[in-house]
Amino acid sequence: MGEWNRAELADAFEHYQRHVEDVVKTGEWARFADLFTEDATYVEHVYGTFHGRAEIRDWIVRTMTTFPGSSMVGFPPRWSVIDEDRGWIVCEIRNIMADPGDGSVHEEPNITILRYAGNGLFSNEEDVYNPARYLPMVLTWARTAEQHGRLPAAAAPWMAAYAG
Repeated sequence: MGEWNRAELADAFEHYQRHVEDVVKTGEWARFADLFTEDATYVEHVYGTFHGRAEIRDWIVRTMTTFPGSSMVGFPPRWSVIDEDRGWIVCEIRNIMADPGDGSVHEEPNITILRYAGNGLFSNEEDVYNPARYLPMVLTWARTAEQHGRLPAAAAPWMAAYAG
């Protein structure tokens, strides 16, 4: 038996989801870091490992306020599993882009591992995904958005670098 019961872990994950939804709606990405302990670690396989709430905050603000992160509008879980023995929540997160203008949905998932620390906070998050799938998805989204006059100006340098 783990340190926390299933109900506490489920409540913490529900709070995490509601908090992320609110952050997305308000655009206040600095508040995302409030989900973590001061000494938390965030492992992001492309961007690196971030130590402490301040590093997590700096990274998430920088990432989600620049393209393509700035065009992502939702991160709902598709499924989740609570591991009571370890105090972990493992889930598949949908990373959904904004409507590019034709109503099509563009998204790629990642597996997120959250390690609970108590008091509604997490001591670690690790996001696992295939970057080789993200790039084509974002390129398809950007080309569609461009066709419909919805490509953000901030996307131009990214397109120049990655669209070839």
